[in-house]
Amino acid sequence: MNSIYLASGSPRRREILENLGYRVERLAAEIDETPQAGEAAADYVRRMAEEKNAAAVAAWQAQHGGFPAYPLLTADTTVAYQNRILGKPEHETQAAEMLSLLSGTTHQVLTAVCVYWQGETRCTVQQSDVAFKPLDKGEIADYIRSGEPMDKAGAYGIQGLGGVFVEHLQGSFTGVMGLPVFETVALLRDFGLNVPPFVR
Repeated sequence: MNSIYLASGSPRRREILENLGYRVERLAAEIDETPQAGEAAADYVRRMAEEKNAAAVAAWQAQHGGFPAYPLLTADTTVAYQNRILGKPEHETQAAEMLSLLSGTTHQVLTAVCVYWQGETRCTVQQSDVAFKPLDKGEIADYIRSGEPMDKAGAYGIQGLGGVFVEHLQGSFTGVMGLPVFETVALLRDFGLNVPPFVR
């Protein structure tokens, strides 16, 4: 079985799975993504991935009944600085504030992954530490003008122009992109599902 359902609109997650050799079918999973008061970043991303997974499974069963034909994967990524959750900026001023906060510091990027198969859900959370170089106001303004920060947690994308700000990464590059490959494959393998042959 080399097919998988992805309950995410992220083109980066889809690309990562396709690069691993999976045929990806997208499912919808609409939830309220508001953090709870005092919620830790790791707890937040895990809750988001679990709720997306449950919503996607419920939607499938309401329409088709039974179990999905393929494994169903959900994920959620957030950026945290001193455990403050930095979501997607709502406007350019907020993007500038986030980038100024991350300038010259080390922050965390956390991605939770959940896989549902045959009535069981298993989840994991992967964390990376990302160090930014100091940014001046001109760099921040130029980057915001590119448009890239506006749909990214923490107001940057490591796989795009935002990668030029990263001095050091300890963790998973694909995790910062939105889907940690090692952890994702480990979850699929735990279910006895097909994984790329070079990591069996």
